[in-house]
Amino acid sequence: MTQTIQAVRGMNDILPDEAALWERFEDTVRDWARAYGYRNIRTPLVEHTALFRRAIGEATDIVEKEMYTFVDELNGESLTLRPEATASIVRAAIEHSLLHAGPQRLWCMGPMYRHERPQKGRYRQFHQVDVEALGFPGPDIDAELVLMCARLWRDLGIDGLRLHLNSLGSLEERLAHREALVAYLRRHETDLDADSRRRLGTNPLRVLDSKNPALQPVIAGAPKLLDYLGEGSLKHFDGVRSVLKDAGIDFTIDHRLVRGLDYYNLTVFEWITDRLGAQGTVCGGGRYDGLFAQIGGRPAPGIGFAMGIERLIELMRDRSTVTVPDVYLVHQGETADRYAMTVAERLRDDGFSVTYHCAGGSFKAQMKRADASGARIAVIVGDDEANAREASVKPLRDDREQTRVSLERLPEVLTDLLDAETE
Repeated sequence: MTQTIQAVRGMNDILPDEAALWERFEDTVRDWARAYGYRNIRTPLVEHTALFRRAIGEATDIVEKEMYTFVDELNGESLTLRPEATASIVRAAIEHSLLHAGPQRLWCMGPMYRHERPQKGRYRQFHQVDVEALGFPGPDIDAELVLMCARLWRDLGIDGLRLHLNSLGSLEERLAHREALVAYLRRHETDLDADSRRRLGTNPLRVLDSKNPALQPVIAGAPKLLDYLGEGSLKHFDGVRSVLKDAGIDFTIDHRLVRGLDYYNLTVFEWITDRLGAQGTVCGGGRYDGLFAQIGGRPAPGIGFAMGIERLIELMRDRSTVTVPDVYLVHQGETADRYAMTVAERLRDDGFSVTYHCAGGSFKAQMKRADASGARIAVIVGDDEANAREASVKPLRDDREQTRVSLERLPEVLTDLLDAETE
């Protein structure tokens, strides 16, 4: 017997019932991005490995452990499945000279790849919405991105997310803080775990992001980057906080928030939930003013964020229902079958979602299928209705009587029935 082939571990199928929730999410995101003037950009799933090594940083977990990298047998190039989208979008902006036309507000949505141990909320193929504002230097755009997130949570019906905020300052300020941090951690080196001791020589800021409970007293006493910020960085950070306060957005200054990628500077932020266990961060981002030059472009400011779609879908799940059609169209008879297809198309033209019954069957069997579909109304067409250019309408979720109406009045009758259900 031939062995059954299954999906790759950590790369999941999204089946129709769940896909309906994804579609709702995606439709909401498109309208939301458009409302803020952000335009869609789509970059390849595969990029040259050098892009991510230069952008993300050699000493990060992503580059060291998690990238799906392979050699193209045709030309010997090292290629990588994208682990995140920011580097690709900045690469595209440089390659196609997008900033020559002025600052750009861009967004994308799609799969990313990291070779991690699969667990709930963390997969090897995962999906993100990525939003980037390129060419804007001021704190106002930083605040706008945070406000965008807050609005999206409202649009999706997600509550209880907490905003954590920090500033990483400039490169010079980070270097001064790094020197003090390394000196402090060296004094406590015997208390560090193996991973943190390794990071001491490569990326000591990441020690502050450790989730090891035994390290928390050491981390709590570490030098705070905010204490090393100069006047310019503090003014930028105050500008962000002022806008958020005026908008009524609550936030916590989190001195441990450093983000995991080397390209960040100044503002960084995360949105966090307690409802997803260990994978509590659903959205994170920050400013990366040095990234353009880092990957070979002319210096330009930039800021953006990415949100994990799987994690947000999980938060939406208990507040959502599976998408169901407005109408299930039942039909039987040679004339009725042809006429019913016309009825279905007319109703779709008028904005109704319609499931047209296929594969025949008795009226009784079709009505069972109509009820199981979750549709709120069955529209029934037999040869008598077809010859009279009419249709019968049967509400499926209450005891109202079946009625027969003309094709011209059908949209009006359906609208009244559907509106009555929502009152």
